[in-house]
Amino acid sequence: MAKTSMIERDKKRRRLAKKYKVRRTRLRAIAADRSLPAEERFAARLKLAELPRNSSPTRIRNRCDLTGRPRGYYRKLRMSRIALRDLGSQGLIPGMVKSSW
Repeated sequence: MAKTSMIERDKKRRRLAKKYKVRRTRLRAIAADRSLPAEERFAARLKLAELPRNSSPTRIRNRCDLTGRPRGYYRKLRMSRIALRDLGSQGLIPGMVKSSW
């Protein structure tokens, strides 16, 4: 299944982003500090470039935990609108009443 692998890829990216968050913010602060010499800022940029590409938070895409669908995503529920509708129709979500969909 391609969708399962996309879910796993997203989870891996989230783990990497969490792992490298402190290091990435520290290096970015050094690179942006104009009071430091240019060589030191450039060295910080090089070290930042050596970090894994998937550790960047911009590489994370919100995906449904059930289907892997990237669009129509509800952040609070961590699922897509289609998965929410299916679970609601089956009566698996407490408090959700099926209307005429």
